[in-house]
Amino acid sequence: MDIAIFAKAPQPGAAKTRLIPALGAAGAARLQRRLTLNALRLATRLPGRNVMLWCAPDIHHRFFRALHTRVGVTLCCQLGTHLGKRMANAFAVHGGPLLLIGTDCPAMQTGHLHTAARLLQNGHDAVFIPAEDGGYVLVGLRCPQPRLFEDIDWGSESVMAQTRERLTELGLRWTEPATLWDVDRPSDLARHS
Repeated sequence: MDIAIFAKAPQPGAAKTRLIPALGAAGAARLQRRLTLNALRLATRLPGRNVMLWCAPDIHHRFFRALHTRVGVTLCCQLGTHLGKRMANAFAVHGGPLLLIGTDCPAMQTGHLHTAARLLQNGHDAVFIPAEDGGYVLVGLRCPQPRLFEDIDWGSESVMAQTRERLTELGLRWTEPATLWDVDRPSDLARHS
């Protein structure tokens, strides 16, 4: 099963913007770089998995090009006006079973990815790892489900609750094997240190 990583370019002023008051623009960009490298290391530890880095705003940033050259990761461009459209597009382009993670969850371990892949292979339509703040840090789908990403209040504490309602509405069989924390706000930084 392939793994998609959604990553923003580590550009000062555009990356981890909610952390700029605590870290400054350059510090927030450096943290974005470290988190992306961590997510990439995590995903590439699973043997036999194709890892794709879905880049924003595009694949041309020198950091992404260097990762492609050094690690051989496939670069794809995130397309869509909001996070839901971008995720739906990644699943549509891929077509088959796919795990999608962001870069904001240093608590995620290889075992979480392995468990999520196994659950999809064993018959679940979807697997999620919710975040403590109400979002999620991993979504895995056996096949594209574009409605799953429509009309969700992205960036709010109700993302996972709304997603559960949509999963029920669509009649999908899903599981949530863990709940993890992510790094979004200055208060999250102490846990990451």
